[in-house]
This record gives sequence, structure tokens and C-alpha cells, in this order.
Amino acid sequence: MEKQWADSFREKLDQHYRWPSLYIFKFIVPSGKEPEVRNLFPLHPVSEKQSANGKYTSVTFELIMSDADAVIIVYERASKIEGLIAL
Repeated sequence: MEKQWADSFREKLDQHYRWPSLYIFKFIVPSGKEPEVRNLFPLHPVSEKQSANGKYTSVTFELIMSDADAVIIVYERASKIEGLIAL
């Protein structure tokens, strides 16, 4: 991920959150890629919902994050999953 994007996102997160804070991660992946997303947080509960046609699955985590940098690290790790869309 680009440093400029990370800096801008960090600034926005710090404006809207008081750390530590509950943060909701929501990803959409091609069906079959859910395990890769779940592996980001293997010990945490996850909510999944398949699209109407079954081609995609939304995966949602709610986690207490320590700061904006911790959130950015998750997005950096998630960006390596092929076909992932972060919301």
C-alpha cells in the first residue's frame, strides 16, 4: 500500500476514533477465499454472508484495535488476498 494512502487513512481514523476502539472490518471476497480472510484473526468470531448468486461472500470482524496503525496493518495484510474488496 502507498505511504500517502496510509498517512491519509491514519489521519481520518484518528479524527473519527478514540483509541483503543471497536473497529469493524468488512471484506468481500470471491467464494472459497473466506478461510484466507478468517486467518487474519483465527481466534475471533466472524460473520459471513454469501451473495445472492453465491459468487461472493462478505466477511465481517468486530475487534478492539489499539490505534490507527493497527488498523492499517490489517488492511495491508488483507490486501494480499486475491480478489478481496475492503469496505
